[in-house]
Amino acid sequence: VALADNFADQWLYLRNLDSFAPDQRLFPEFDDNLRQAFRQETRALFEELVREDRSVLALLTPGQTSLNERLARHYGIPHVYGSQFRPVRVPGGERGGLLRQGSILAVTSYADRTSPVLRGKWVMENLVGTPPPPPPPNVPNLKENTISAALSVRERLTLHRSTPGCAGCHTLIDPPGFALENFDAVGRWRILEEGKPVDAAGGLPDGREFTGVDRLERSLLERPEILATTVTEKLLTFALGRG
Repeated sequence: VALADNFADQWLYLRNLDSFAPDQRLFPEFDDNLRQAFRQETRALFEELVREDRSVLALLTPGQTSLNERLARHYGIPHVYGSQFRPVRVPGGERGGLLRQGSILAVTSYADRTSPVLRGKWVMENLVGTPPPPPPPNVPNLKENTISAALSVRERLTLHRSTPGCAGCHTLIDPPGFALENFDAVGRWRILEEGKPVDAAGGLPDGREFTGVDRLERSLLERPEILATTVTEKLLTFALGRG
């Protein structure tokens, strides 16, 4: 439990849930009970991994997760009642792995929308072990640019990459994040965004291209040594207190 409370919270950015405050006009159902349920689901996955001595690949395997009624209702999963968390088999594999959990999807979003940049950066840092370099100085945030709000996030990021110095990093960061676009800023599944079909076409820095979270998970699991090495590095950093 202590390893989950400390290491997993630090590694997976669960501590950022405390400051996550989605726009209540857009997400009026979000409350602290849901926030705590997000955290508990992810901790339960990590605790099970340690307790049962399972492979780290189980972190990205969908099909079963820990839910209570509040979280199941948020995910649209029926027949889960009460405040107690319990293992639940999820039909169709809609939930289960880290990339499908509300905690991860929320802390890599903004208050009013998803962020393929933050999500892609999270995947690169925490699963691939290749953190992108910091942005160059004096580059405005996407929301500060004078880009039409009528454009989709993908279209706005395409324009953002036209800024000198941005394309190199964003070409690597954005594609893994785009593959998670079927999840909104509070981790709910969606197929439409503002009346248009969600475009979840993404990729990885090695050149592989795919669409959606299913293919992102499979692509990461095709190179299991990368995930295992990354988790080992994160554990050693935590144990030693330094990089």
